[in-house]
Amino acid sequence: MEFVKAKTILTKVKDGSEWYGVDYNMNLYRGCSHGCIYCDSRSNCYHIDNFNRVRGKENALYILEKELSKKRTKGVVGIGSMSDTYNPLEIKYEQTRGALKLISKYGFGVSIDTKSDLILRDLDLLKEINSKNNVIIKFTITTPDDRLSKIIEPNVCMSSKRLEAIKILSDNGIFAGIMLNPVLPFITDKEEDIKALVRLASEYGAKFIHTYMGMTLRENQRDYYFNKLEEHFIGLKSKYIKTYGDKYNCLPPNYKHLYNVFANECNKYGILYKMDDIIKTYKKKIIDNEQISLF
Repeated sequence: MEFVKAKTILTKVKDGSEWYGVDYNMNLYRGCSHGCIYCDSRSNCYHIDNFNRVRGKENALYILEKELSKKRTKGVVGIGSMSDTYNPLEIKYEQTRGALKLISKYGFGVSIDTKSDLILRDLDLLKEINSKNNVIIKFTITTPDDRLSKIIEPNVCMSSKRLEAIKILSDNGIFAGIMLNPVLPFITDKEEDIKALVRLASEYGAKFIHTYMGMTLRENQRDYYFNKLEEHFIGLKSKYIKTYGDKYNCLPPNYKHLYNVFANECNKYGILYKMDDIIKTYKKKIIDNEQISLF
């Protein structure tokens, strides 16, 4: 694996309180090998050449320890917002596992975005961190259909495997759930599929599902996505162009109805879906502990 130089690993998040309560953000890898056809991180604005090639960051753990040791606020560290930290190279290099050890050592919490069940390798560390601070694990699941998931997310475990990982994490006391993002117009926006995914989430112990019920397209990512539509969904490219032109936000034509269906299903199964509720619930434990310590 190629390693690139990095001056810093940890960055303070300005609006983390509005996005899963994250206080700091870090990405241990640049690029991602999952091959998801819709990935916004492929866009030019992120300046990642050849996004499908994974690169590590030189001396990442050394830099991270220096930065963690200087932070006064033991907040939640977000991992994987740009590149999935559980890519296949993580098996050998263990950058993420090393980072979790440091996060635990210095008493921070962690918020992880992933599509990989490789995260189960680090269940011991997640439980350790969870005993001291807040932990939230977010699996991106875009469809309950394994066949379809292998088309739109070809190099990562199927949706059913991600659901199984959620069950294991949840059974071990880890606050885990689903990011139903993106929702691909005319592909993953079927009402019956959304209902099926919420039902499966309940069966596998997911505590939450969050969605913005749409997708984004910009710059070279639009071209990449359209090429994949031509390869796997013949005729759909022209439908996108006719419906959305060059819009950045692309919502299913009936997105309001779909969101209402989604919300009703979540309420039916007792699954959280509003960001404020998700944050308040997973952070409640640490807040309660602090309140108890005052007395």
